[in-house]
Amino acid sequence: MTGPTIIDRVTARRVWDSRGRPTIEADVILQNGSIGRAIAPAGASTGSGEALDLRDGGSTLGGFDVNTAIGNIKSVISPALSGLAASEQTTVDQALLKLDGTENKAHLGGNAIVAVSMATLHAAAQQQPLWQFLLGDKPALIPLPEIQIFGGGAHAGRRVDIQDFMIMPVGAASFAQALEWTAEVYHSAGLLLSDAGALQGIADEGGYWPAFQTNEEALDCLVKAIERSGYTPGEEVAIALDIAATEFFHNGRYHLTLDNREYDTDELSELLVRWIERYPILSIEDPFAENDTTGMQRFTQAVGDRIQVIGDDYLVTNAGRVARAAREQACNGLLVKPNQAGTITETRTALEVAHHAGFSTIVSARSGETEDVTIAHLAVGWSAGQIKVGSFARSERMAKWNELLRIEEALGASAKFAGISALHLD
Repeated sequence: MTGPTIIDRVTARRVWDSRGRPTIEADVILQNGSIGRAIAPAGASTGSGEALDLRDGGSTLGGFDVNTAIGNIKSVISPALSGLAASEQTTVDQALLKLDGTENKAHLGGNAIVAVSMATLHAAAQQQPLWQFLLGDKPALIPLPEIQIFGGGAHAGRRVDIQDFMIMPVGAASFAQALEWTAEVYHSAGLLLSDAGALQGIADEGGYWPAFQTNEEALDCLVKAIERSGYTPGEEVAIALDIAATEFFHNGRYHLTLDNREYDTDELSELLVRWIERYPILSIEDPFAENDTTGMQRFTQAVGDRIQVIGDDYLVTNAGRVARAAREQACNGLLVKPNQAGTITETRTALEVAHHAGFSTIVSARSGETEDVTIAHLAVGWSAGQIKVGSFARSERMAKWNELLRIEEALGASAKFAGISALHLD
């Protein structure tokens, strides 16, 4: 095969993520000399159905090294992809899946596969911005950001049970204005914590690591931060939560350690409904454990007309799971994580199934991130409507926010900011 996007070889190297752990950077090198490059992220709170990172184990670097997965790229993946067209993403991804041969990418490593798959996409775009390559002639939609202010759960030593307390600048007129509002709220929240002596540090994704006495205290503080910044809670700036309930589900009960309480499914649902009624919450992610379909269904039926109920661990960016959730009315939104699915093709398929079902979609980073900005381009190029990157601090997060500022500027007058319409609420 000949052509401008024919793959010559694939190589990889060990780089480091935001937690100081090894990860993989892959280069897809075309015959014309062009290079597509991407880095695999890694999650801390993970669903059981996710693509599996391949780590070396042993005592070196806590067992997190990636030399085996890098070796797989150089010795197995590179020869197999040589001669294929990077512009044929589905063909490349099918070859990767066939080479691996497992359902969860455990043989070659989900981290190896996603790095190569994303790098292939960049190689196909060549000199064109990736968002533009993906978007084609379709109108551009700049995503509404969902930005962490307080971190908890697996991202902050479980000091607070709820994993993410986030804001959405739903009343902003542009992405640039949304980030300006976020900056005000972020810094106001920091001052409130500092004044109360409740600031312990910074969580994995850049949000504040707080010392609250209850989970509701975090919500109270977040509302105060919005108001202190001069914005109207719920109208200009709303709240989003990632419950990550699987993390505190044990022996059939949900354990909120900070509150010294445990709940069955119905009791937790009642608590969350009370929060929705009391606070300006418009989005809740993984309100129940990944295997608690009944809880997801009942909760979505109760509040799905008022808020978006997002499946993360529950859906793991899997098209089949999204289709089933739509049939069962178990949620109304999908969190989209390329490394959760494993390949760009599988990721896009899950997003398309979600769009067909009328779900909202949020392209998402992971807690272990890098300077890679691929997801910023995917959010625009796939018209996802929303993006979740983490907080408004730490350069692995700010790289994505700043890239979206550049994209909005490049689009000029043709840029449409999604705003609250991205939530698909009545």
